[in-house]
Amino acid sequence: MRRRDLLRQGAVLPFTSLLLQPFPVATALAADEAGTPFDGSSVRNLARELAGKPYQASDSKLPDALAKLTYDQYRDIRFDTGKALWHGRGLPFEAQFFHRGFIYKDRVDINEVADGRSRPIHYSPDFFDFGPLQRPGNTDDIGFAGFRLHAPINQPNYYDEVIAFLGASYFRAVAKNQGYGLSARGLAIKTADPKGEEFPAFKTFWIERPQPKTTSIVVHALLDSPSTTGAFRFTIRPGEDTVVDVESALYPRVEIGQVGLAPLTSMFFFDANDRARIDDYRPAVHDSDGLLLWTGRGEQLWRPLANPTELQISVFSDTNPRGFGLMQRHRDFRTYEDLEARLEGRPSLWVEPIGDAGDGAVQLVEIPTKSEIHDNIAAFWRPAQPLRANSENVFNYRLHWCWDNPAATDVAKVVDTRSGAAGQEKTRLFVIDVSGGEKLKRLPPDAKPRADVSANEGKIQNVVAQPNKEKDGWRIAFELVPGSAKAVELRAQLLADDQPLSEVWVYRWTP
Repeated sequence: MRRRDLLRQGAVLPFTSLLLQPFPVATALAADEAGTPFDGSSVRNLARELAGKPYQASDSKLPDALAKLTYDQYRDIRFDTGKALWHGRGLPFEAQFFHRGFIYKDRVDINEVADGRSRPIHYSPDFFDFGPLQRPGNTDDIGFAGFRLHAPINQPNYYDEVIAFLGASYFRAVAKNQGYGLSARGLAIKTADPKGEEFPAFKTFWIERPQPKTTSIVVHALLDSPSTTGAFRFTIRPGEDTVVDVESALYPRVEIGQVGLAPLTSMFFFDANDRARIDDYRPAVHDSDGLLLWTGRGEQLWRPLANPTELQISVFSDTNPRGFGLMQRHRDFRTYEDLEARLEGRPSLWVEPIGDAGDGAVQLVEIPTKSEIHDNIAAFWRPAQPLRANSENVFNYRLHWCWDNPAATDVAKVVDTRSGAAGQEKTRLFVIDVSGGEKLKRLPPDAKPRADVSANEGKIQNVVAQPNKEKDGWRIAFELVPGSAKAVELRAQLLADDQPLSEVWVYRWTP
């Protein structure tokens, strides 16, 4: 909860234009340090070397005044925007840093890379406004908790926050005119394991100094955990969609079977398909409303999210998927009626593998929650084969922080899923609306599409497909009689002459 709140707060802090102040003297970049050579192989070499050594946890020691900060006290610590890295130098990006303290105790080292050399950015309390807190003493060089990058994404002379790296291997970004929502991670290990999840962490970052008038910036990161090390290279391009190219190489210390690549983390509290237990004035509350998959066979699947009463894991086996993502499809304020959270402006996040991903599965984890303060949804790619110890494992992919799926599609999208009692005992009515897509638009006036609905348990009855002019599409409705089933896997699609007109709607019903 607190990580989410802090990042949301950071997204609305005012940032000073580079035109207003000169480059500050107190950058803590030691001008007299010659630095060390750095190139594209440097972090991989470090990760390989580190993998051959026993794991050592990050330095989490802090003075008591920082280690015992409350949430509100930590929130009072603000970065001095006039001391941002590259501020006033006419460069297209600036960097600001997060202070250590509260739950962010682990030290993160940050370096600037320029002219083929890496130089450390040293911590200084002069970087921060501590508000009512007493300025800490005896801090020496305690490092940072993370950092965030700013760029003129919304206005040409105003630097808005576009991406933040804070906590373990978490990071999140926004596209133009968006607010923070779901997160990505560098790596997931043992997610939803009863024995507990392992959280790899970025220990060190290298931020390449951008060239004037460029539209991208490169960040390197060294990841470490008890099971593996990793080298990451992020190429970040803010814009209408903010695109992050991720090049990752993992070097396991032990064999890892429960690994999640390109992991995404989001929040789903309730929506029209799943609100029976919720007493809330708002019609819906979520950062993402569905999992979208584009399989290697070309099939497009939409899985509405749910807030179950028990933890659920869904597995979508595939070979070389074209992409997957957690999407926020509803973009109308009236869907949420929340003037503070503005959930309609949260990003969708689409993962596009670069190269062949091989055999594996997209896994969806849905965790019960009684509040919107928790991130309770996870999705990631799990390779079919475990990662072997002492091996190199490369996985490259592109993240699209976007308003809608960036991949072109000609089938109608599922725009609404609703469920309720059907008037008969233990019978459920499902109503699915689809809209858009060239195939649906080209449909002859006399065409009679049909709904193909199936279930692995129970009984399907009263299937109907009819035009829905209110949403410029079609509606599929059917009833499910689950009987004694404890879970039913449902599948529905709009067809014409056995040709798909819509995405495949898939859903798991539970009592």
